Amino acid sequence: MYIIAGLGNPGRQYADTRHNVGFMALDLLGQRHNIGYPEDGHKAMFGKGRIGSEKVVLVKPLTFMNLSGEALLSICSYYKIDVSSELIVIYDDIDLDPGVLRIRKSGSAGGHNGMKNIVKLLGTQEFMRIRIGVGAKPQGWDLADYVLAHLTQEDLPPIREAVEKAADAVEVILSDGIDTAMNRFN
Repeated sequence: MYIIAGLGNPGRQYADTRHNVGFMALDLLGQRHNIGYPEDGHKAMFGKGRIGSEKVVLVKPLTFMNLSGEALLSICSYYKIDVSSELIVIYDDIDLDPGVLRIRKSGSAGGHNGMKNIVKLLGTQEFMRIRIGVGAKPQGWDLADYVLAHLTQEDLPPIREAVEKAADAVEVILSDGIDTAMNRFN
């Protein structure tokens, strides 16, 4: 079983913001595989289903971005998964140009506060992640204002394409492994 988590902030006011590209990718996966989020618990909305032959749980933490680890620790513990091989986290990255995708088997949290919280609470950096580039903040902008701002008309097309690629990458990870996905999408 795999836990696939898309990071973002709950609430309509955060839809279509840079910080919510993880939610966008998860929603697309859910649509493709007819998996909704009927369950509420573990400080998250989640739904169970299958992608190909693999059982999956799609998870949207409801803790707001900076406390995402609380939801993931709870749900990973409940399902007793091996986070190093059965957890995939999808999130935004300001160090990548809009629309660029990076898949890794493990790694540091970088400057992403949601990932810092996940690494801290899970006690490991050893889990798969898919980073979706949203571009660097413009000079003079506050970082929080930038990642919580709605996507511009210029950034929307490459980010939508990257969200699709992120959903594709999850499917490849589940069917052919992360090495194949990294070779295909990085």
